[in-house]
Amino acid sequence: MATRLGLLAIAVASLIDSSFALGSQCSAAGIPTTAASGSFWLESVASQGFSPLNPDTGYKVKRSVKDFGAVGDGVTDDSDAINSAISSGNRCGLGCVESTIVPGLIYFPPGKYLVKKPIVIFWYTQMVGDAKNPPSIIAAPDFAGGPAILDADPYIADGAQYWVNQNNFYRSLRNLVLDMTQLPVDAGTWGIHWQVSQATSIYNLRVEMSKDPATNHVGMFMENGSGGYMGDMVFNGGKRALDLGNQQFTVRNLEVNDAQVAIYTNWNWVWTFLDTKVKNCGIAFLINTGGNTTAQTVGAQNILDASIENTKIFVQTTTNQPDSLAGGIVIDNAELKGVEIAVADKDGGVILAGGDQTIASWVQGNVYEGTSNTPKYVRSTLNAVKKPDSLLEDGKWVTRTRPQYENVSPDDIISVRAEGAKGDGQTDDTAAIQAVFDKYAGCKLIFFDHGMYLITKTIEIPVGTQMVGEAWTQLMASGEAFSDVNNPTVAFRVGKPGDQGVLEISDIAFTTRGPTPGAIVVEWNVHDPEGQKGAAGMWDSFIRIGGAEGTNLNSANCEKLTNTGSPECMAAFLGLHITQQASAYLEGTWVWLADHDIDHNNSTQISIFSGRGIYSESAGPVWLIGTGSEHHALYQYNLVGAEDHFLCVIQTEVPYYQPAPLAPAPFTPECQWDDPTDFSSGYAWALRISDSENILIYGAGTYSFFNNYEQACIDTRNCQSVINDISSDSENIQIFSLSTVGADKMLSVDGKGVIDQSANAEGFQSTVTYWTQ
Repeated sequence: MATRLGLLAIAVASLIDSSFALGSQCSAAGIPTTAASGSFWLESVASQGFSPLNPDTGYKVKRSVKDFGAVGDGVTDDSDAINSAISSGNRCGLGCVESTIVPGLIYFPPGKYLVKKPIVIFWYTQMVGDAKNPPSIIAAPDFAGGPAILDADPYIADGAQYWVNQNNFYRSLRNLVLDMTQLPVDAGTWGIHWQVSQATSIYNLRVEMSKDPATNHVGMFMENGSGGYMGDMVFNGGKRALDLGNQQFTVRNLEVNDAQVAIYTNWNWVWTFLDTKVKNCGIAFLINTGGNTTAQTVGAQNILDASIENTKIFVQTTTNQPDSLAGGIVIDNAELKGVEIAVADKDGGVILAGGDQTIASWVQGNVYEGTSNTPKYVRSTLNAVKKPDSLLEDGKWVTRTRPQYENVSPDDIISVRAEGAKGDGQTDDTAAIQAVFDKYAGCKLIFFDHGMYLITKTIEIPVGTQMVGEAWTQLMASGEAFSDVNNPTVAFRVGKPGDQGVLEISDIAFTTRGPTPGAIVVEWNVHDPEGQKGAAGMWDSFIRIGGAEGTNLNSANCEKLTNTGSPECMAAFLGLHITQQASAYLEGTWVWLADHDIDHNNSTQISIFSGRGIYSESAGPVWLIGTGSEHHALYQYNLVGAEDHFLCVIQTEVPYYQPAPLAPAPFTPECQWDDPTDFSSGYAWALRISDSENILIYGAGTYSFFNNYEQACIDTRNCQSVINDISSDSENIQIFSLSTVGADKMLSVDGKGVIDQSANAEGFQSTVTYWTQ
């Protein structure tokens, strides 16, 4: 371990500082900015985005609500106009299960948009306001027609809903104010019904509710789903500012003021709140506990870098759990001021005293150490957690909000379509895209108008690049260059080994058109510049392999149980590779090999094959915040020779087809790629950490739901024997809130299972609150 990392340290120390590498058309480094009073570039940039596979040639991706009759004067009812902007063009609403060919970016210019009925957020919809002057959506006093003002999954007759919650992908809210203060105080209205899954996001949202002691307002309600990421949110007032339940989720930079209960979590398997501020509330976190094998409540909840002020109770549980697991809780670095009780039981009894203090580390739940298979239930402080300085800023985990370039002039936006790329899913756009990067990286914002951009050889994304898509623009690798599994080729290379500098990617979908068995979809090489932690990052972007129109990796060619590795169904060699000298700040990144056909109205299951999910050999620092990796044959996360990694909720599923064929088939492990060689369970690994140091994980949901598409093994909790592995030659590996489904052994060391799921069952999942070497 020391030898490999020592060499990497030397390499990192000798990085060439290419922070200011410039394209050939750049005269100075950096994108010029306009005055703060100027308009937001997204409003005025030319609308050239289109959906090439949509049969309607006039289909519009970007729509302004004002083009559909919205007034935005705070008096006129704009409900119908907004809903028309969302639904126009035969988009994916009631009766449509899923679809990738009907994307919509619904733009709200500055204004006050009064609504008297619910706004239904269709599948594959982004609702985006002006980032410089966020518009308000105001609920009228006579609002009616549904429980929520903004609804991402409306209820219909007999408790049914528009969409299946676990597949409720592709939604985003940005730069919006939701004003509920005109509603009657006793109205139990939800501001946002956010029952969503992966590839969803919220950025820069404010919700205003009544502060009356009798208020029934709820700012956000979430009762199900499989998420997910949201952040940069402020909630003021309300009975419960947020009422949340989901399999897994990450929330970053949340602020709640003047609520009776700031955050109520009704259930989860694993959830992390990172950088939460609560002020002037009755209870900061009310956690529904008491779950067992027949009742699901909160499984695991992490609260990191919290600031709680003038609030009676910081954390309160709904049951008393003095000596047994029924809801794991982790508190890490919480600053309290004017807090009466830090942790209380359901009756308000003091578990941990309040006052003005900082809680360094406190846990409730089952704790394991090393190779011991005996849990110790604790409800107490822990010894100080060893955290690498490289991952911290002012004693907290480094976080960085998604860049929106609000002060960039439209004159400094370079459209790839205006530069000659077609984005039609037919034309080879390799040369046109590479030319844009070569000319404008480092001094212009590179804008990928919505489309499907086909590339047939490696695209080099230079250090200094700042690029943004439109409603998850698709960049698609295809062709002979990516056809050889024995000679894998990078599709999108982010920086070159040794590069150091700023690099920003947001709102992009990287994908392939199969067969592409030799594709390394994204290789990440760039390291952030000294003194700018997290400056090399990717936000609200994902790697989607197969399962959609245009990929050829769909139900027409690869329906489940019809192949065990047919050449036409080989999708990728590796999803994401973070190389030795790189750093990376990745937020909301999902590396998904499709398990079903999104564009088939029955969501037909498919069998397609990708060898590897996320592979990191980086010496750090690496921040993976709200990330997921699913259905790859060998592993979902593989950290080998890695150092200084912060993983804030990772989510995995192993392939549904396994063990037919047995892992690693149809791929072969290769030592030069640090592949695992032990597949005794017949299944892929969810998480594998080998020869690594300083890996801190706060939330891991690792799931095995199927045995060759059958689910009888779920009831007996033994779809596979082992699922996560840590090598004994690794150092300072700490895992908080590990939740597994369908694995007999939750964790193994050197391949030998050490933690039995049966000792940690507390709902559908089993949960270990803390494991360390």
